Amino acid sequence: MTAKQWRAANTTEKGNIRDYANGAQLVCLANLENLNAVFINDGLPQHKRLERLNQIAIAQMSLLVDEKILKQLERNK
Repeated sequence: MTAKQWRAANTTEKGNIRDYANGAQLVCLANLENLNAVFINDGLPQHKRLERLNQIAIAQMSLLVDEKILKQLERNK
């Protein structure tokens, strides 16, 4: 969901989409922002960047919300 879509769907909320995101979502978003900058620097057109970023977001969120992985990370602290 884009920030514009979020604002349209949440007209009564103050702030922005990041204010309501959880830790996993914020980590994923930060990674996607960095990757987008790399893709822009590499000259990828917008539609290709969107495709790749969407695939990466799905993969990262799957990992970040996997309870087994979270428990393993907690044990390794």
